[in-house]
Amino acid sequence: QELLVESGGGLVQAGGSLRLSCAASKSIYSSSVMSWYRQAPGKQRELVASITLTGRIASEDSVKGRFTISRDNMLNTMYLQMTSLKPEDTGVYYCYAKKFAGADYWGKGTLVTVSS
Repeated sequence: QELLVESGGGLVQAGGSLRLSCAASKSIYSSSVMSWYRQAPGKQRELVASITLTGRIASEDSVKGRFTISRDNMLNTMYLQMTSLKPEDTGVYYCYAKKFAGADYWGKGTLVTVSS
């Protein structure tokens, strides 16, 4: 079964840190560009950061310098290290995988709440 499972969300004060994890099935992980998306209350889902198999990274301007995306190819896991969190970072964070062959997959999401 192909799937993505996020973990690591929670409640944190502004200025704090969290690390999100996305464990992927091998068949997805080994053939996909992996990304983190987030959806704030009342807003559309937006791309936060992406990472290719070779480690090429792209990230949204508002998180540059604060969030770091990475992947562990031995564990089939992607991470998002979030520092200097702000209340506007609050939302549900989703793991997303886009296979080279075209199929894509979403995780169920993990909630991040940043209090002011």
